[in-house]
Amino acid sequence: MGKRQAGFGAVYRRRDGRWEGQIRIPGGRRRSFYGHSRRDLIHKLADARWALCEGLPVSVGTQSLRAYLEYWLMVCRSRLRPITMVTYARDVRRLTAALGDVPLRHLTPGLIQSAYAALLEMGFSKRTVQKTHAVLHRALDQAMHWGLTARNPTELVSPPRPVRREMTALTGPQFQELLRLTDSSRWNPLWVLLGSSGLRVGEALGLQWQDVDLNAGWLAVRNTLQRQPGSGFVLGPPKTEKSRRTIYLSRLEQGALEQQRQRQCGDRVNSKRRQETSFVFTNRHGQAVGPGAVNRALTRALHDAGLPRIRVHDLRHTTASLLLEAGTHPKVVQDLLGHSTIQLTLDTYSHVTPALHRQAARTMDLVLSRATASGLHRCPS
Repeated sequence: MGKRQAGFGAVYRRRDGRWEGQIRIPGGRRRSFYGHSRRDLIHKLADARWALCEGLPVSVGTQSLRAYLEYWLMVCRSRLRPITMVTYARDVRRLTAALGDVPLRHLTPGLIQSAYAALLEMGFSKRTVQKTHAVLHRALDQAMHWGLTARNPTELVSPPRPVRREMTALTGPQFQELLRLTDSSRWNPLWVLLGSSGLRVGEALGLQWQDVDLNAGWLAVRNTLQRQPGSGFVLGPPKTEKSRRTIYLSRLEQGALEQQRQRQCGDRVNSKRRQETSFVFTNRHGQAVGPGAVNRALTRALHDAGLPRIRVHDLRHTTASLLLEAGTHPKVVQDLLGHSTIQLTLDTYSHVTPALHRQAARTMDLVLSRATASGLHRCPS
């Protein structure tokens, strides 16, 4: 029998070559642990004793990263949007492929850094690896708060820095040309709303007629349309609390939504497989429209108009860029877009800062010229 380790009882080598040790758990029972070496076993017993002191199951000390992340995803399911759950699960699969068998408490910054390097070698982009790092950081932060680990090793890891994606948006004349050339298209009201209201595509597609008051000239963002695996399209909450907002409509937007209402009335008469829904934007049969169909329609419209190719989300950037370049206060733009902070708005649209600076210079010239003129016309004492 091997030498006793303080507090661990008997630690001995079995006939099959493995080492075995026991600790006493609540209830007076003993729990056996096994290791390929005496040192390995001592580490397992130490982890188990630590878990007992923290009031945790004795298995958490040896819990693998894979098992922990699966449990963490299950806990997060009730608090995250379906599309967010899909992306988190995808990031977790990438992580567990490289680190899944590593015990949670034995995870080191070096192991994580090596896993990121492996992902880059496999062809994943820097932005993808950075997002994967963000998910692991959040998961291990939770593990630390739960007492499953003493620290978060991702704090000492340097994720790759992706090249910042250049902002793409239509200019004022380009947006006007898109609206002119698609005037008779069933997609035109959606282009009007996305390009002038700052709505996210999911917010526009989740819009229902009870959220719109055309007489008063406003709409309320209360939901967003999301594709949930196994369930199809579902309504979920907006991205953030700031995303719940009221947007006051321009006359162009009011006209476009009225046009959409009339088109739906026509579809209701002409469609034999009509499904009655309350969505503002639907296909000819009254069914919800997904972002994929909207992206394809916009790509075709831009190609036919000879305009630069942009994503549907870039119409939201078009809204912000045009308003900021016209001198709209950034706080107003922040509220319109539903950004959580004004800093996010300023950082996202920093490319329009020169235009704001030029306008500030012109305003200062105007103020000073008036002051100078006032001084010249003042009567001498």
